[in-house]
Amino acid sequence: MGYRQLTQTQRYQIHARYDVGMSQRQIGRELGLHSSTISRELRRNAISGGYDPEQAQTFSDRRRRTAWKRTKRLPSLIAAVVGRLREEWSPQQISGFITPLAGVGVSHQWIYSLIWDDKAQGGDLWRHLRQPKRRSKHRAQAKSAGLGKIPNRVGIEHRPAEADDRRFIGHWEGDTVIQGHKQSGLVTLVERRSGYLLAARLPKISAELTRAAMIRLLKPRRGAVRTITLDNGSEFADHEAVSKAVTAATYFCDPYCSGQRGTNENTNGLIRQY
Repeated sequence: MGYRQLTQTQRYQIHARYDVGMSQRQIGRELGLHSSTISRELRRNAISGGYDPEQAQTFSDRRRRTAWKRTKRLPSLIAAVVGRLREEWSPQQISGFITPLAGVGVSHQWIYSLIWDDKAQGGDLWRHLRQPKRRSKHRAQAKSAGLGKIPNRVGIEHRPAEADDRRFIGHWEGDTVIQGHKQSGLVTLVERRSGYLLAARLPKISAELTRAAMIRLLKPRRGAVRTITLDNGSEFADHEAVSKAVTAATYFCDPYCSGQRGTNENTNGLIRQY
């Protein structure tokens, strides 16, 4: 889904709740927005005296005008973005590659906007987006069944609010990547702020092997491990042993909500692609 700008009405609603001390997660829940959207809005548009919705709208409008002027001045920039999209680069990859070369900010949100505008005009850029493979019925059922096999499972709604934004090192996301129809694969762990990846091969996807691999990967870095957010697969049934070994709390996403582990999910997409 492409990034959508907040409206001025939404900014007034955010201000009213922020002003009375509501947390970013509470604000997002009431307004039907993800807490990361609230975090980004406050980070980009708040001023020293607090959050002013009118000033925030002015800042947002100014950035959009500036971005439009840049695209008018730099048609070669769009050509470079389009070329890499057709080579199957992700918007995040393109942003990281082009921004330092072009000398102007090229956010992945802007690239998504370009893609959806192109689609509205009958273009096919959207077909080059990396689409995660649909889980087989067996795989989906296995993940659902895993919910009942995870002792003392703690949902993501109990995760500390500071883990929602990316200002702090130490909040990790984890999942497994199965190799085709085989039972072997990888366990992957990605740090949310830095994107730092840890991965280990598993000859068999099992709770015992997954636990051992996670401890082996994380224990040398336990000073930089505060929380671990996991998928609901039964291979994470031994999460409490991992938590104890690295002194970090473990949390689990809502069923079928891989977007709650967006950093890890995107990284796993890269692994599958390459």
